[in-house]
Amino acid sequence: MKVLIVDDEKHVRNAINLLADWTRYGITEILQASDGEDAVALIQEQAPQIVLTDMRMPRKDGAELLTWLHTYTPDIKVIVISGYDDFELVRHAVRNGGMDYILKPVKADALNEALDKASACWRKEEDGRQRFTQKSIEVNEMKPHYADKLLTNFISGHGRRELLNQLREEFKFPLSLSSCSVAVLSVSQFDRKLLAKFSSQVQLIFFTLCNICNEILKMKGISFRHLNSPGQIVILFWDERGSFSSMLEEINKGIYMTLHRHVHFGISMKRAFPDDLPRAYFEASKALWNRNLLDSKQQHLFLEEGSPSIPPIHLTAIEEQLRLTALSGSREKIEDFTKQWLDGVKQTGSVTPEQLIQWNKEWDWMQIRWIEGDHEAEGILEENEEPYAELSIRLPLTEEGLLAWDDLRVEIEHRLGVVSKHLIQQHSKDQFFILDIAKYIESHYQEEISLQDIAARFFLSREYIARKFKQEYGVTLLDYLSRIRIDKAKLLLHNPHLRIAQVSEMVGYHDEKYFSRVFKKLEGINPGEYRKEQTMG
Repeated sequence: MKVLIVDDEKHVRNAINLLADWTRYGITEILQASDGEDAVALIQEQAPQIVLTDMRMPRKDGAELLTWLHTYTPDIKVIVISGYDDFELVRHAVRNGGMDYILKPVKADALNEALDKASACWRKEEDGRQRFTQKSIEVNEMKPHYADKLLTNFISGHGRRELLNQLREEFKFPLSLSSCSVAVLSVSQFDRKLLAKFSSQVQLIFFTLCNICNEILKMKGISFRHLNSPGQIVILFWDERGSFSSMLEEINKGIYMTLHRHVHFGISMKRAFPDDLPRAYFEASKALWNRNLLDSKQQHLFLEEGSPSIPPIHLTAIEEQLRLTALSGSREKIEDFTKQWLDGVKQTGSVTPEQLIQWNKEWDWMQIRWIEGDHEAEGILEENEEPYAELSIRLPLTEEGLLAWDDLRVEIEHRLGVVSKHLIQQHSKDQFFILDIAKYIESHYQEEISLQDIAARFFLSREYIARKFKQEYGVTLLDYLSRIRIDKAKLLLHNPHLRIAQVSEMVGYHDEKYFSRVFKKLEGINPGEYRKEQTMG
């Protein structure tokens, strides 16, 4: 806490400095000014919490200074110290926020009593300001989520008529709006390099994209994160006079300036507002996830049902060839088969993001079927209403959002190689891979680790890893990771110089409250109690 002493007599300022018990009131810095003009400059530069001022001074006197403080810095606590027992001066001091009026010569008891009251009052008010600020921050943090939830419900057709008036009031939807166009972009259609950069800040990329979209749209539309379709951002456009295509080009330029990536948009037909919004959203999503990954255009219009399309390629159609290639155990045969198959895919001239996700599901199904039998593979190939909604699946795409052939080739070769080892070394396969996974977790416990990450790294299905890990270690993979992290945290908590928040982050938890809950679940006490026990012991 800082204090400013304002008096034109230096010996008075020095006397006040000596008489006050600054440490007792948490005051660590004492500033001095010889008149009101100097005081104003210091207040603007140093922002003291308490001002002690004389009333009669040259240039700007105490009365003028009090008026200025009351107008511009009303939070500062003011104590008047004057040699004049003048009723008008006292009244002016009270009217302008003065807390005490002390007569010269200054007595230590009176000065310290005034400082005690002023510092306590400032702290109490500061606590209130901090609580208000925190509450405002929390409200502001919730606003985007609230908007996303409201708009998600609206575009999904839930309580649409009831929500419409609220949307018109809060988001300035035009009263005369009768039709609307919808576009969809997906974070999960970025390349793996960019997604890895934001792996621990997923919310930031959504916030950035929505901000750019809304800044360019202004009153012509609105964008939001679709909470029921992870990874997707929806853009509503209602400007009758403007071109939706041109607006999307501007948005793409803004995104490129920030992320150095262009995005791909799925675009619906123009539909009636609000009744046909769910249909328009479906069309835009379908257009995005059925886009041709070999086509560099960035805007993809929905094609009406019945439009000619290329039949999808299914891996299950060549299941036996894949299994025999894996059984050969030959790296050369695996590479040759992969190249031959990809050449055939290239000749079709089309691969869609939806196909890549379907292939991933087919791989999982075949892998479990070959190794564990048909019963274990049941259900994996069941149709998902929105298979393209999975943000956790990282597609093999280039920075331009096109198919990365080399990445896809490496992925297929790795999958065949992994299955080959399993089939050839059937009796030792489980322990071999599960031990490798356990070692990886022990070496990377400080990082963000999910079952999907492990599955992608070891080219095994999530279901297979989860089941086999539990069989081998008697606990789930995530419980195993939690046990390692908490054991490391217990060692770090012996260091009194590390805050609990630092310990939490050092063992891989970025949310201190979540870290404390996991710690208490495993140890029966929270980290603070554990540290206290170790200190007392």
